[in-house]
Amino acid sequence: MNNTSIAGMKRTHMCGELRLEHAGQTVTVNGWVDRVRDNGGVLFLLLRDRAGIVQCTFDKSVNADLFDIAFTCRTEFVVAVKGKLVARDAAAINKKMPTGEVEIIAEDIRILSKAETTPFEIDDTKEVGDQIRLKYRYLDLRRPSMQKNLMLRHRVTQVARNYFDEHGFLEIETPMLTKSTPEGARDYLVPSRVHPGKFYALPQSPQQYKQLLMLSGMDRYIQITRCFRDEDLRADRQPEFTQIDLEMSFVEQDDVIAVNEGFLQRVFKEVLDVDIQLPLPRMTWQDAMDKYGSDKPDVRFGFEIKDISDIAKDCSFKVFKDTVANGGTVRLINVNGYADKFPRKEIDKLGEFVKTYRAKGLAWMKLAADGSMTSSFAKFLSEDEIAAIKERAGAKENDLLFVVADANWQTAAVALGALRCELAKRLGLAKKDDFKLLWVTEFPQFEYSEEEDRLVAMHHPFTAPMDEDIPLLDTDPAKVRAKAYDIILNGCELGGGSIRIHDPELQTKMFETLGFTEEKAKEQFGHLITAFSYGAPPHGGLAYGLDRLVMLMAKQDSIRDVIAFPKVKDASDLMTEAPERVDPKQLEELGLELEEHTADAE
Repeated sequence: MNNTSIAGMKRTHMCGELRLEHAGQTVTVNGWVDRVRDNGGVLFLLLRDRAGIVQCTFDKSVNADLFDIAFTCRTEFVVAVKGKLVARDAAAINKKMPTGEVEIIAEDIRILSKAETTPFEIDDTKEVGDQIRLKYRYLDLRRPSMQKNLMLRHRVTQVARNYFDEHGFLEIETPMLTKSTPEGARDYLVPSRVHPGKFYALPQSPQQYKQLLMLSGMDRYIQITRCFRDEDLRADRQPEFTQIDLEMSFVEQDDVIAVNEGFLQRVFKEVLDVDIQLPLPRMTWQDAMDKYGSDKPDVRFGFEIKDISDIAKDCSFKVFKDTVANGGTVRLINVNGYADKFPRKEIDKLGEFVKTYRAKGLAWMKLAADGSMTSSFAKFLSEDEIAAIKERAGAKENDLLFVVADANWQTAAVALGALRCELAKRLGLAKKDDFKLLWVTEFPQFEYSEEEDRLVAMHHPFTAPMDEDIPLLDTDPAKVRAKAYDIILNGCELGGGSIRIHDPELQTKMFETLGFTEEKAKEQFGHLITAFSYGAPPHGGLAYGLDRLVMLMAKQDSIRDVIAFPKVKDASDLMTEAPERVDPKQLEELGLELEEHTADAE
């Protein structure tokens, strides 16, 4: 049996660390065989670890036995190589490799582990389907791009821990097994063996616990914590995810924002060497919706929404006029400078696109570079009305105006907001290395749920209302604004937070407004209500989606590319095949009995 022990061949350097200044040293490297090149009597073995790749050279004329061992190596064999590091000849320098100025002249090699042919090449230049990548995730994670992403994630978490420690935050763990609170997304439930018929819930966030820590006098709390939500997946959502979660006592909104701006400035500088200018811009929720049609606006490009309802209300075009007369709105965006990029066929497709956002249609006006105009609605308008619309839009030659009229202002805004992002994507205007951060503030306290036919908390029931809006809780709760704030990066919500309610009477009032009976409030939140009665400091906090932050910093399109072992769209793990059936004895111990589902029975 061959010797596969590492004894006597432990590495002195990582493969990717070796540089010209190390030349002349005897080094030992351990890693995976990335490629093997036979140059007729001279064998080049490229060895890879997470730090990079280095070339090891075996000359048959110098040591035939060593050459023969190296010749048996195949890609993904795990080997140890010892030898002298030398500078390459000028003609042999590989400028594409960080280690390309040096090579190891091998003096010894040991095969530590052999490998079967992998189901796909460990090569960033080769396209591999997501299904097979995730089935063999441990192989996918060998790719340099994936290792780079996870190393970036590590650096972000280290900066977070160091920064918040320096600012007086204590890292405190909170329970994974907690109480189910049906408000919000669906909980993942965990049956209790000791308490038959009762369930724990995995936390959607540590919200209540971190507030209780403020009531405990901890003053400042931080946790990099796992959270769980049983909801439909998308590119930036997973059933289990990680938050940088924090809370502060004796603060107002500006205090929370200030400490978090410092963190963002530091993490971008230390991890990416990108300078973030402070203070960050702020925008109210209403302004964000009016200008960008989204509460997470992407401000890397223009195409801002303009309201032309005042022009449309007396215009000659019946669709516009009647919409405004019935309490609706007419709004537009100007795709300035790109009219020549959108032929009529593409414009018609964009009309179908906005319908997916409940808009009834898309009117348009195209101003050609030669000064001519074509439009789906201009023939119904007077010259003065056309001129007024063009002036409001700031329209000039080679501009393209898109207009949505709708009875609901939010429908028009959201449709145009989605359209502006789609257009920027097609035109390549949303650059991944252009990091645009801003705060969105003054969110509505409540939003209407059609499913439940009632007002629900837009953030959560512990968010404090704006002081001046508290009287509206009795008269017009839909108009109440919250002391809530989200941090946005390139059209993606990085995190959200709020100043919390610390007055027991106001918290009770909030539960009442949300339709909680006194009994229901006590049943779900009795521990919190009781805790508040013993003296609660003013407090507030914020939670970042760590996965999203790292995804954007790594310039990736999906959080799956910055999570070591993610789930797929149906929340399953292709590698371990979870979720899976369990032994009937386990169910019996928990007092559970399963009903057969059609899909399971097939």
